[in-house]
Amino acid sequence: MRLTRDFTGLQALDEQVLAALRKVPRHAFVPKKVQDCAYLNDPLPIGYGQTISQPYIVALMTDLIQPQADDVVLEIGTGSGYQTAILAELVQQVYSLEIIDELAEAARERLQSLGYENIEVRSGNGHFGWPEHAPYDAIVVTAAPTGIPSALIEQLKPGGTLVIPVGERMFGQELLLIRKDEKGMIEEKSLLPVAFVPLIGSPED
Repeated sequence: MRLTRDFTGLQALDEQVLAALRKVPRHAFVPKKVQDCAYLNDPLPIGYGQTISQPYIVALMTDLIQPQADDVVLEIGTGSGYQTAILAELVQQVYSLEIIDELAEAARERLQSLGYENIEVRSGNGHFGWPEHAPYDAIVVTAAPTGIPSALIEQLKPGGTLVIPVGERMFGQELLLIRKDEKGMIEEKSLLPVAFVPLIGSPED
């Protein structure tokens, strides 16, 4: 049986990433009816047909961008705000887009109540990114489009990293690691099969 590290090449997760997972209270990001399951390594429903990713996937995607203290990161798919909080523990600023207004507002209030001052959440279509604050050192996408949105590539800083699940759930999705070099050339690597909710919203909207 192949292990995740066989796909990713990561022998162990970065200790700073693991420390962020230990610090952020996952139970605060899930509905009360599933809080007993908050610390299982499982995705959980958060309403509106959306989920909070399993902690290992959150840790893996965070580790893959190699977060630095002065980074500015774009997150597509705020959801409950859990991945957002993990990122905010490690970087200077997180901008997060959520297309479902109710989830965006709830996440904004939750993150503010937990004391995060380096996060800005906005409702919006993730296919178009958030150009006002671009370019980004890294972009993390927590829902799967059927293809890589061109706006996200454009908004990635030279030397930056994009981590994104791509594909249709019933036909298979792949977690992709995309790097833009200093000349703007793109290198794409498929890491492992995953199962994410689809990225809502049309690229043409």
